[in-house]
Amino acid sequence: VQDDSVSSEDTASDSVEAAKNASDKKEKLADQVMQNPQVLAALQERLDNTALTPSSYIETLPKAVKRRIDALKQLQVKCAHIEAKFYEEVHDLERKYAALYQPLFDKRREFINGEAEPTDAESEWHSENEEEEKLAGDLKNVVVIEEKAEAEEINVKGIPDFWFTIFRNVDMLSELVQEYDEPILKHLQDIKVKFSEPGQPMSFSLEFHFGPNDYFSNTVLTKTYKMKSEPDKTDPFSFEGPEIVDCDGCTIDWKKGKNVTVKTIKKKQKHKGRGTVRTITKQVPNDSFFNFFSPIKVSGDGESLDEDSEFTLAADFEIGHFFRERIVPRAVLYFTGEAIEDDDNFEEGEEGEEEVRCILYLL
Repeated sequence: VQDDSVSSEDTASDSVEAAKNASDKKEKLADQVMQNPQVLAALQERLDNTALTPSSYIETLPKAVKRRIDALKQLQVKCAHIEAKFYEEVHDLERKYAALYQPLFDKRREFINGEAEPTDAESEWHSENEEEEKLAGDLKNVVVIEEKAEAEEINVKGIPDFWFTIFRNVDMLSELVQEYDEPILKHLQDIKVKFSEPGQPMSFSLEFHFGPNDYFSNTVLTKTYKMKSEPDKTDPFSFEGPEIVDCDGCTIDWKKGKNVTVKTIKKKQKHKGRGTVRTITKQVPNDSFFNFFSPIKVSGDGESLDEDSEFTLAADFEIGHFFRERIVPRAVLYFTGEAIEDDDNFEEGEEGEEEVRCILYLL
């Protein structure tokens, strides 16, 4: 028993000695590290950054100074409300100038759909590569005189597949279009933007005008985006201008068997008692661009949407804004692809700068 006791004491003594040696090594290592100028500089920088964060700095200020800062925040809220009024007036300006654009867009529709032919003066256009195009055209005329003669005999009306080509060119839209949507979109004749009337809540509507087709009886499909231009009561400093808060679609009067937004599936069911099997058919949702006219509704009771629904709604708002700001005003350039090349040349941050420039110009 005595030997065992001695052995235990030796073991404990060894452990204490080992721990002391390890502690000494750590202290020596720490001393060596702290003598390194680079390490000291990094630590000092970290301490400086921690000490100078805005929130920690504000906490160190005298009570009287904090009181003045609160007064500045009240002024900032008043600025946000004035800014909201500014954007309401911008919306009125958009409505005014939309009326000036409309005669030009009506003429565009006539040329696209073959309802009118442009005069020589209206169709005169000098491109940047005119010399190269002229030379290439001369060579082509020499080689394909017969093909040109045959092509002249073909009577092409307007600009075929104008809007459908835009859908195909723009990635944001082409991702929504399924193969079975394409024949329908070939009947799309015009897209218009309409702004809410004076005195009405801020909104804009997209009108998709279709020619007669075998798919639905509607001549116009509409999508209305409701907007808000006022600071949030709980977070007024987040206000950055009007935002889309909800949207309404329309009912599409599909012809029998032509609804591309649903598909019919067959499913077998087995009777629990008799064991017999029957086949039933049911309709389930189908991916289609035309789901665009049946948007997710924002709940009016303050209930939050799930993450997928929020993402879908945000994407919908982005598409609506893109139609309004880009596609409709610059349709021919998205048809030719020139606007797409311009969009690709934008670096991150440039779009925001462009918006600022527009606001400054209005001011």
